[in-house]
Amino acid sequence: MPTFSEKGITRYIVREAAKEWEDIVETDVVVVGAGPAGMTAARYLCEFGFKTVVFERRLSFGGGIGGGGMLFHKIVIEEPAHEILEEVGVRLKEAENGLYVVDASEMMAKLAVAAIDSGARIIHGVTVDDVVFRDDPLRITGVLIQWSAVQISGLHVDPLMIESRAVVDATGHDAEVVSVAARKIPELEIFIHGEKSAYSEISEKLVVEKTGKVAEGLYVAGMAVSAVHGLPRMGPIFGGMLLSGRRVAEQIMWDLERKQ
Repeated sequence: MPTFSEKGITRYIVREAAKEWEDIVETDVVVVGAGPAGMTAARYLCEFGFKTVVFERRLSFGGGIGGGGMLFHKIVIEEPAHEILEEVGVRLKEAENGLYVVDASEMMAKLAVAAIDSGARIIHGVTVDDVVFRDDPLRITGVLIQWSAVQISGLHVDPLMIESRAVVDATGHDAEVVSVAARKIPELEIFIHGEKSAYSEISEKLVVEKTGKVAEGLYVAGMAVSAVHGLPRMGPIFGGMLLSGRRVAEQIMWDLERKQ
């Protein structure tokens, strides 16, 4: 067994983390939220060649996946979203034609591994509480971040800033990033409608159709789409979340490549 000291442990952690943070401060895409849409988006964005970082305010992956359906450890996926899970090795059990049941923990773990293996950095315990913007033309150019523990404690500590070419709000039901931008930058003319009550079949389709850009540099994916556009919620069926993550990655790829 190697010999080591407490100061060495601290030194290695701080040194390596600082190196990565220095690189993270300027990135292609910031994804906010490590739920199904956010992790899927991050995986595809990296596969498309974009440097991507995911900020997750909690100390875990998965967003709403982990709770399954009312804490039953299974969730439902429909075609064609099941193909995204097959790509990352999630086992599916067909319940009826075109509808599958999957294990919630397996889906969380394998989506996270796939995103990380593709090159995405996922940083836990970080909250995005504001955006960076520029005018002429009006656009979003980054985010302000803070340790979640600092926010929970109620301390007043100034955040740090990350510059990016695109920001994806994948924060779920409250569309936290888009909501901040809409409130603080009225010139963006963004209106948050708030999600409606459940209508699973129609919402699974609409959340994918409405995924995309809400302002220059700012995109929305997953359940945040429902909040922004006033769509019904869908409950523990997650195919739309996966397809939304892939769709937002494709739209960002097209937009950023046109700007090069």
